Amino acid sequence: MTPELTVLTLAALLQVIQFVLMSVPANLELGPGKTTSPRDPDRLGKPLAEQVSPRTGRLFRAFANHFEGLILFTIACTVITLSDQSTPFTAACAWTYLAARILYVPAYAFGLSPWRSYIWLIGFGATTLMLIAALL
Repeated sequence: MTPELTVLTLAALLQVIQFVLMSVPANLELGPGKTTSPRDPDRLGKPLAEQVSPRTGRLFRAFANHFEGLILFTIACTVITLSDQSTPFTAACAWTYLAARILYVPAYAFGLSPWRSYIWLIGFGATTLMLIAALL
């Protein structure tokens, strides 16, 4: 397995950890009546992420944000691997993405502005560099 695919697998496991970090407090705060419901807007009034504490709401948003970043990162890892272009540079970019995503979770959860945005930019930049490297 290429280093990029290893990091992609670890990034997917990070998403699982983020789900637990978000869902446990959400269930404790909202109760199973809401979290196991069909979540129809007329029953809930507003999305669950807007009914929880600020920190749990941030964990909801960090979780969703990682899905968005994971899409581009998956494309980058797949292109690099399938085109047999894995290099120390692309591997370093992959590890940088993962490190940034790990740091992003507590930075977002604790409302560390503007640092969370800078951390996000590092991960996004690493992914972008991987995509550019695949074209060169």
